[in-house]
Amino acid sequence: MSHPVLSIAVIMEWRALANRWQSHSWEAIGVVPDPGNGTPPRLLLQDDARAQWLHGGFELKLYRDEAENYYLTLSASEPCVFIVWRAEEEMAVPKFVTVSYGEAARFMDANEQVDTVPMPRDMRDWLGEFVNTHYKPEPKKRSRPPSFKGAKRG
Repeated sequence: MSHPVLSIAVIMEWRALANRWQSHSWEAIGVVPDPGNGTPPRLLLQDDARAQWLHGGFELKLYRDEAENYYLTLSASEPCVFIVWRAEEEMAVPKFVTVSYGEAARFMDANEQVDTVPMPRDMRDWLGEFVNTHYKPEPKKRSRPPSFKGAKRG
């Protein structure tokens, strides 16, 4: 079976901080379609307060056994994309991108840096189509509370 794939790039932002213990911070701020040219990280904008870098070459690949986790991501009040990144020298470098709530939780459990960014509408539609096709919730079994067991209806 082939797995649906979406090529994306991650935008990382550096911000200067007015803080005696930390001079700057990094965070993922967005995802966009990958320009697909395989170039190294590209500076998008820079001033004294911030700089934004585009990191391409990421593929979101969907797997049927993660369908429930994709459903959990989509059912959140703000569906998001999870970006796993690491600081390397003076740059924050994205390492992995996922839309699986469970996969992101496993990275966080391993003490990885995971940021969330809003999921673009076209990505939501793409993921929703996959979830609608492959996720079938388990039927809930109705059980009576112990206080009603053995009660007769009249």
